[in-house]
Amino acid sequence: MNPKVSESAPGPAVPGPSAAPQAPASPHVPASPRAPAASAARRRRRLGTEIKESLRELSIQLALLNHQVVAQVDLNDGDLQCLEILARHGPLSPSALARAAGLHPATVTGILDRLERGGWVARERDVADRRAVTVRTLRGRGAELIRLFAGMNSSMDDICAGYTDAELQLITDFLRRTTEAGQHAARELSEQQHHSP
Repeated sequence: MNPKVSESAPGPAVPGPSAAPQAPASPHVPASPRAPAASAARRRRRLGTEIKESLRELSIQLALLNHQVVAQVDLNDGDLQCLEILARHGPLSPSALARAAGLHPATVTGILDRLERGGWVARERDVADRRAVTVRTLRGRGAELIRLFAGMNSSMDDICAGYTDAELQLITDFLRRTTEAGQHAARELSEQQHHSP
């Protein structure tokens, strides 16, 4: 007599014709802790490169703008550079101006002659030392430069309006430190030139 087999008794699982074999689970490989750091370092290098390239492009565009400006007032680029330095840091002696502009004193003498004839600057005796001469800018023609740079100044106002005060402070700090770096690099190159045989 055969034993009765319960219909609910479990039997061996037999896959049906439509059942697909299960792929073996891939072993979990933990991410290297160096991967995020390497990605962040690459991103930071890329941003640094973009900033340097943008500064080079800015330098080119400002030089082109200055060239267009000086052409309107019958000056050259060296003249405008000396005018800017005198306007920001003057009055200065001709030798101090030559050092600030990175130009030979004889070159600065020619520039000052031209600027004085054009009514841009005046040479005056130093009140502390009558043998010395200082150079200062004259207000009369300054309005011409303000007018010529008005388009750029207006664009800068619009750009600044899109930033918060905190962001503008950050940008100001960056530009100040970049300017100081440029001054340091120029000073080093000048010293190397003077010390070279």
